[in-house]
Amino acid sequence: MSYENLGGRVAVVTGAASGMGEATARLLAASGAKVALLARRADRLEDLVRKIAADGGTAVAVTADVTRDDSVAAAVDRIHAELGPVDLVVNAAGVMLPNAIDDGRIDEWTRMLDTNVAGALRITRAFTADLLAAAAEGRTADLVNISSIGSHVVFPGYAVYGATKAALTHLSANLRSEFGPRGVRVTNIEPGLTATELGDHVDSREIGAQLAGMYEVITSLTAEEVADLIAYTVSRARHVNLRQVVVLPTNQA
Repeated sequence: MSYENLGGRVAVVTGAASGMGEATARLLAASGAKVALLARRADRLEDLVRKIAADGGTAVAVTADVTRDDSVAAAVDRIHAELGPVDLVVNAAGVMLPNAIDDGRIDEWTRMLDTNVAGALRITRAFTADLLAAAAEGRTADLVNISSIGSHVVFPGYAVYGATKAALTHLSANLRSEFGPRGVRVTNIEPGLTATELGDHVDSREIGAQLAGMYEVITSLTAEEVADLIAYTVSRARHVNLRQVVVLPTNQA
């Protein structure tokens, strides 16, 4: 679908090199928004810019690492210079590295915490002033965080991943209490099983086999379906906040 009232908005989408981030960026651009694409993989971003331009949209590739303060600061400067103030932020960057807790994979824990929690915080801090200014001017302003049903549903081996997503869900609720009274909507999206490349990063043979088995018996969501939900959410009248949306495959619900 296309959401015409998104025309003229300036959006930032992290994790835009693949999966839900890429699908969301494409749909927002197709709906008329100017989109800053943030991710670490420059080649993927440049390819996506070309696809968006070929479809008549506007996008800027901004190579950035949400785990680094200097990288985020440089990204903000470039976005402001090329697109202007931002009124829509989608925190889609995330990593899923499940393993048994007794494996003690501190490297994976740190990466998930830095990306899924601290990364979302860095991006939120970077654009808070823009969002509040847009709302103060009477314009629609949105912060969307992509969490997971792993934030409240237990999956063995996913303890740290689930903890990071639970933190993001709780952060969204608290941000809503701070931003909502000032006109900025905060939406938390919790998808269930979705076909993205996140599963390709699993290095546990047992957990990888379990995940593959889930895809065999459950008709998973697509990244495009989650993107459509996000676009629908941010295209509502500015006084309407879909605060938390849990979206699951029908045979996972």
